[in-house]
Amino acid sequence: MTQHTAQHLQDWTALQNGVNMPWFGLGVFQVADGAELVKAVKSAIAHGYRSIDTAAIYQNERGVGQALAEALAENKLSREDLFITSKVWNADLGYEATIAAYEASLEKLGLDYLDLYLIHWPVEGKYKEAWRALETLYKAGRIKAIGVSNFQIHHLEDLLKDAEIRPMVNQVELHPYLSQQALRTFCREQGIQIEAWSPLMQGGLLDQPDLQEIAAGYGKSVAQVILRWDLQHGIVTIPKSTREQRITENAAIFDFVLSAEDMARIDGLNRDQRVGPDPDNFNF
Repeated sequence: MTQHTAQHLQDWTALQNGVNMPWFGLGVFQVADGAELVKAVKSAIAHGYRSIDTAAIYQNERGVGQALAEALAENKLSREDLFITSKVWNADLGYEATIAAYEASLEKLGLDYLDLYLIHWPVEGKYKEAWRALETLYKAGRIKAIGVSNFQIHHLEDLLKDAEIRPMVNQVELHPYLSQQALRTFCREQGIQIEAWSPLMQGGLLDQPDLQEIAAGYGKSVAQVILRWDLQHGIVTIPKSTREQRITENAAIFDFVLSAEDMARIDGLNRDQRVGPDPDNFNF
């Protein structure tokens, strides 16, 4: 897995298997299926985004699929130009059930393959069978890359004991109040790409005084500073937005570089504070 600082919106990192994953994408968590979703995804692709992240539990894969079909035609792009991620939900974490869930996601998205498929949560006693299903699909050429989401170090260590194929990505809640330093170090050592969900802490950091001060110094928004911090740390990031102005603004982070001092200052904001569930204590 090679790391380099992203220079533009369509820049990518090479995963451990050589697949290119964009550093920056659009997440559609909590965006209801329908016109707003379709418009947001199409807007992102029109503005140069190439990565879209959804999940079975978001219940919006059909809308994402509609948007992808329309965006490909309107922007004269091929399927290979896009990087599409979905995730298997907790209720489907058995070998056969995971394969069936993958087929269902593909059908809803109207796609022949996914670029990345993730186990959404580390449900104890279930994720190894699901991982075996992902390995089967991957070896059959049905998925370009496979990975996990919300896995802590001990979950990864447990999975790696029996895995034939090591996860290529671990998508976790990650933002300046939850910087996940130990997990990032572990994943880097294992060749697992870290990806941040809720990079803006669901908007909870936009009034943070240190971040406001840093942002003012660059003439940028707090959101832009946080997303830039992600990239400079080698973290793939997928901010969610449905507003075209915000979708464009979020991606305008390739014309400045945070200083080492400001990176360290943001690092120092960590509180191990989550907005989402704790992967060691969740109930779905």
